[in-house]
Amino acid sequence: MTVRSAWLLTAPGGQTREDTRQAPLGTMVPEGELTSRDGVLAGGAPLKASGVSAMSVQIGTGRALVQGTLTQGAYPVAVMAPEVVVIGDGHAQFTRIDSIVLRVYDGLYDTSQQTLARIEVIVGEATSAPSAPPLPPATLRLWDVIVPAGASAGSGGISWASALLDRRRFTTSHGGITPPGGPQSTSGAYAGQYRDNGRILERWDGTVWRDAVERHYASAFKSMKYNLSARQYTTVVWDGTDAATDAAMWSPSAPTRLVAPVTGLYIVYAHQIWPGGATNARVRILVNGTGDLQVSYVANSSGGQGHAAARPLVLRANDYVEMSLYTDTTLTGIDGSYSKAALTWLGPA
Repeated sequence: MTVRSAWLLTAPGGQTREDTRQAPLGTMVPEGELTSRDGVLAGGAPLKASGVSAMSVQIGTGRALVQGTLTQGAYPVAVMAPEVVVIGDGHAQFTRIDSIVLRVYDGLYDTSQQTLARIEVIVGEATSAPSAPPLPPATLRLWDVIVPAGASAGSGGISWASALLDRRRFTTSHGGITPPGGPQSTSGAYAGQYRDNGRILERWDGTVWRDAVERHYASAFKSMKYNLSARQYTTVVWDGTDAATDAAMWSPSAPTRLVAPVTGLYIVYAHQIWPGGATNARVRILVNGTGDLQVSYVANSSGGQGHAAARPLVLRANDYVEMSLYTDTTLTGIDGSYSKAALTWLGPA
C-alpha cells in the first residue's frame, strides 16, 4: 500500500515494520488532555498538490498525523508514493469547493468496516456562496479546490494555478516549534507553546499569541488638519496607530494617550513640523497628564521646519504619555501629518 498508518490494522498481519519506520511516532503537540494537533510534518514539500490533467490532482509524498475522536486517538500516516484523485464535473450553474483530505477508516470506531488510510475528495455543495465541506472524524484537510460551474474535461477543466487553495497546517512533536501553515487564528494548547507564524517566533501565553521576545511599542498618527491657539499648549489628539503590539497602548476613547502596558524603561519619540508663522514653537511631553518635559523648540519657522526628539522614561504599567504643542501665534489648517509620536519599551526597569 502507498498510504500507510501506524496503530491501525492495515494488513492481515497488523502493523508492519515498514509502517512503524515510516509513520511519525511519539507524542505530538497536544490540543487537549487526550487529543493532539493533527497536521502535516514539515520537510521538503509534503503532500503538495499539483494538477496533472484537466480534472485530476496529484498529492505528493509526505507524513501527517490525523486526529480521530477522543476515544480513537491520533493516527500517524505516511504517504509513500504520489496519489492521484479525480475532481467531479462542475455544477451547471454554481461554483462549489471540494476538499482533498487524508482520511483514516477504522472499523472499530466507524461504520466503514474498513481499516485503511487514503487520500480522497470530499465534495462540497454548489451554491451562490460556496464554502468548504465539513469533514468527518479522523480526516485532515489538505487542499481545497474551487470547481467552477460547468467545469469538465470537455470544457477545458480546472485552472489549477488559481483553483488550488493550500489548507495544510503543520504539526510537530511535543515541545517543538510548530511550523507556519494553515489558519493563524488557531489557539495554542498550553502556556509556553511556541510557533513560527511565517515571520517571527511567537509564544502562547494562555490567552493570545505574543512575540517570543517581549516587545511593546505603538506609533500614533494624526490624519486630520488642526488648529493651534496662540500662547497656550494644545494636546495632540491622535487618529490611530500605524504600528502597535498591544491594543491597549492606544484607544479611541483616550485618543491623546500612548499607554505603557508593562512597567519598564521606555523611549518616547516626538516629531513636529512647524508651518510658516510659528514663533517660540515648543513640543513637550506630559506623563500622566502632568509635567513639562520640553523636547523641541523653534524660534521662528519660515515653513517646513521639523524637529524630532527622543526621551527615556521609566513608566509603570498603565502610565501614559501625551504630546503637547505651543506657539505664540495662532495657526490654522495644520496638516495632520506634521505631528507624530511613538512609545517603545526597552526592557524592565
